[in-house]
Amino acid sequence: MKAKGKKHSFQTRRRAFSIWQKLGYLPWHKPVEAKDKKRSGDFYKGAFDSIPFLNDDAKRTFTHLLLRPGYMIRDYINGQHSKYLAPLTALIIFYAFFALVSALLKPYQQEDRIPINAEYSIEEGENGTPKEFEKVMGNIVDIVRRGYVLLHLDEFPDEVDSQRESSLAAFEGVLRSQGIPLFIGEFLFLWLAMMAVMRKGPLSPSACAATSAYILCQFSFFMLFAVLLSWGSSSKIGLALMFLLLFIDYKQLLGVSNRKALSLTIRTGIMYAVFMGLLLLTVGIVVVFLAFLKV
Repeated sequence: MKAKGKKHSFQTRRRAFSIWQKLGYLPWHKPVEAKDKKRSGDFYKGAFDSIPFLNDDAKRTFTHLLLRPGYMIRDYINGQHSKYLAPLTALIIFYAFFALVSALLKPYQQEDRIPINAEYSIEEGENGTPKEFEKVMGNIVDIVRRGYVLLHLDEFPDEVDSQRESSLAAFEGVLRSQGIPLFIGEFLFLWLAMMAVMRKGPLSPSACAATSAYILCQFSFFMLFAVLLSWGSSSKIGLALMFLLLFIDYKQLLGVSNRKALSLTIRTGIMYAVFMGLLLLTVGIVVVFLAFLKV
């Protein structure tokens, strides 16, 4: 009679996975001992350590952020820094990879851009002069257009008229190649929102910054999946998925109940919207003020 291989039930596997999620390792597994004997295939060992997307820290960070995100963030905040990429490093690396994939699929994208060369038509009043309201609106359109161009000079080389703008365009190109413009605003707003929610909570401002960076890394994973599945036509993941990821992160990170995690997620979303609204309101007031100055 042949001995059958040992098989674990689904409940046993689920329990083992839950233990791994909380600890980051399975305590009954013996650590792998390094062997002195080298095999013929070892010639490439360590060859990819200098490549951010392929080294062990990046792969471990990627895996743990997908399968145990809140626990991983908790471990890093509690001092386990050697196992994972640092938050800001991970954010730059993963968004740079996302920017690289997006750039490769860019020929297939159909993006809606602001018409840079569009002109605003101004109606004339009874005496043949433009109406004051129309002049203000024309100034607003011109200011918004110019501001957009200044933030995208690397994409509009025809708009570069000076050496200073040429240097700015080169700088923007470097930042965009690293994916930095894709996350810098979201990182700042999420950080501020989490600090506002956690002002009396267990997370310090620096811990909120690390948490925000890792959460945006999660978002970048799913944005990358969206880009690949849509063949470059979309990188949006939807508010529902972002809400679910943030809920899971809070529940695992803080060890709170579903109700508490839901409350923290909703409050964070509200504070994010408040800070975003304040920025838009401030920018709008400045633009209108400058438009009136030009009348």
